[in-house]
Amino acid sequence: MTRDRAEGFPPVFDGESELLILGSFPSVRSRAVNFYYGNPQNRFWKTLCGFFREDVPTDTEGKRAFLLRRHIALWDVVTDCEIAGSSDASIRAERVADVGGLLEKTKIRKIFCNGSTAYRLFSESFPQYISLTEKLPSTSPANPRFSAAVWENALRALFPDPAEGS
Repeated sequence: MTRDRAEGFPPVFDGESELLILGSFPSVRSRAVNFYYGNPQNRFWKTLCGFFREDVPTDTEGKRAFLLRRHIALWDVVTDCEIAGSSDASIRAERVADVGGLLEKTKIRKIFCNGSTAYRLFSESFPQYISLTEKLPSTSPANPRFSAAVWENALRALFPDPAEGS
């Protein structure tokens, strides 16, 4: 299996961010479009925007604006690594994000990990933040056990009225 060294993206956040969603590492398709969850088959944007009753923005700036308007920070646990294609299982020689540094600049009160790999890598590197953290089913098209209802319930605990704030 051939692995290439790849870099992820900077975080999307501002000082008002209350929720941090952490993925593992960007897919090949995401790296090609240079933004998070760029594979149109990934359920991330549809699930998140659907919860807030908004259409999925068509471009990166629209997605970034949506996240900030909704007080959501977005990042990956791994900032760069050796990886074969999009396979989380192939991640090696990874560098992890400075999550603590991001938390100091925000109002984060909850962290969602998008899938098991993100949760495992995060919990190994940042056990001090596990009490803030919830593992959610991966939105990846490769995950047959995805449940939008699990995501919606987790979001509802933080945003009881999703129509507010638009």
